[in-house]
Amino acid sequence: MRKDYVRQFSRYFAQSTRGIRLYALLSILLQISYPGLQIQAQQDSTGNFHFFLEVNAGYINDQGVPLWMRANQYGSIPLEGASSSVIGRVFKNYASPKQGQRPRSFDWGYALEGRANLGKKVHGDLIEAHVKLKYHAAEFRLGRSKEVMGLNGDSLLSSGNFAVSGNALGVPKAEISIPDYYRLPWFGGIFAFKGNFALGYMGKSEMNPSAFLVPTKDYELETYLLQKSFYLNFGKPSWKLNLIGGFNHQAQFGGEKKRYGEAFDLNLFQTLNYVSFGKAFGGKGSPVPRSKIGNHQGSIDLGFSYDFGNIKLLVYRQNFYDVGALSKLANIKDGLNGITLSNKAFHTKAGKAFDWQSLLIEFFYSKNQAGYPWSKPTQSGDEDYYNNSEYLEGWSYKGLGMGSPLIATAQSVRPGQAHYPKDFFISNRVVAGHLGSKFSLYQWYIISKLTFARHYGTFATSEFGKSTGSHFHTPYKDSFTPVNQFSLLIRAERQFLHKTRIGATFATDQGKLYYSGSGLLLHVNRYF
Repeated sequence: MRKDYVRQFSRYFAQSTRGIRLYALLSILLQISYPGLQIQAQQDSTGNFHFFLEVNAGYINDQGVPLWMRANQYGSIPLEGASSSVIGRVFKNYASPKQGQRPRSFDWGYALEGRANLGKKVHGDLIEAHVKLKYHAAEFRLGRSKEVMGLNGDSLLSSGNFAVSGNALGVPKAEISIPDYYRLPWFGGIFAFKGNFALGYMGKSEMNPSAFLVPTKDYELETYLLQKSFYLNFGKPSWKLNLIGGFNHQAQFGGEKKRYGEAFDLNLFQTLNYVSFGKAFGGKGSPVPRSKIGNHQGSIDLGFSYDFGNIKLLVYRQNFYDVGALSKLANIKDGLNGITLSNKAFHTKAGKAFDWQSLLIEFFYSKNQAGYPWSKPTQSGDEDYYNNSEYLEGWSYKGLGMGSPLIATAQSVRPGQAHYPKDFFISNRVVAGHLGSKFSLYQWYIISKLTFARHYGTFATSEFGKSTGSHFHTPYKDSFTPVNQFSLLIRAERQFLHKTRIGATFATDQGKLYYSGSGLLLHVNRYF
């Protein structure tokens, strides 16, 4: 089967230019000669296509992949036990302008990436598949992309954004956006903004049978994603201080007509309007309970950057919202707080035994949720982040949480903890400290992530119980026992031969939420 794949691969690239034929031949020979080889073609300034191929191998504890080997990987996850992985990627980015020239007013690109795991089983995923068109600052994108949503200092080092952290596969969608800050020509160019609006398809989702007014035997319905965001930067590039603020909003919806029948009288345009603006539907004599349409998640983000010369500082905070408590500041204690320091001179230095590139510090707190008896009462009660009474798998896509991986699903933890049966996420009340860094040490380039978290379960499994408005429901019969969890990742890489790099990734979990265990993956990179 492997030989057939290689033959097909060779025939495909033989149709291209002589340089690409030579590149494909070298790639195949190197794969045969060097097991574990990673090959990547570097894009030139003209925006030509790239080819990327990676094969890695290692061993991971049989009881579970450590947190930072599986979290925020866009759904690209290795297998437990002894295994190897093959990752193939073909893509074309926008052309980079030459010095002194303006970017092209129109450009296009695409990406196609797949992963195959070989171990106890053979498993494959389509990690990315999209096309994109750019006209000046605006972009149209169609398909699945690797994306995050929210303000942080470094998406590679971060513990993860609240709403979309890149933890799961990307939802296929059609999107119109301004992906990079566009500086307005008025007021001396002080204001710059970016944002997006997208509609996606999330496939069939299991719904709560009690949410149906129309009798049925099929409780899985087609669901969709609506997403929008807007971020504003105040300050010129030449200023040391810039202020940043904005929001992102995601909502999963669909199947309302099948659930509610004639009681749901909105057309498609009206439904999109209700979902986009979070308007409540139902009530006042309607058999449909008054509530927002869909499952909503998002954050309101604030931050500032300061340029010290060779060092740049970014301070940020993400304020969480789920069912509406943030509008009354009832859950304002919850949030992701972060500080990132970036060394702008890192790439200009050579021959040093040690140098640092980035340092990130985060504090994550989601324990409040406006769910305590003394919290400011809200109509919806406690936020119960990511869980939803109608969408039984909550804020997840294909079994993985779409938001912060610090909020744990029931299937990712070791058995024995209290689990409210209707909750997909077993622990969304979390207090965590997180450190991330990038640095070089004796010609090794190293990335590290270290997290210490304490988990408190959900309000359903607490002594207080879930709440609706000012009413507290009886706590679940079993109580969640607070537990500590430590997670670590270290990835090191260095040049070995001409255009060849070797490296290893080590990760471990120690604590009582996940199974304690470790994993080690080895890799070799070669660039052409």
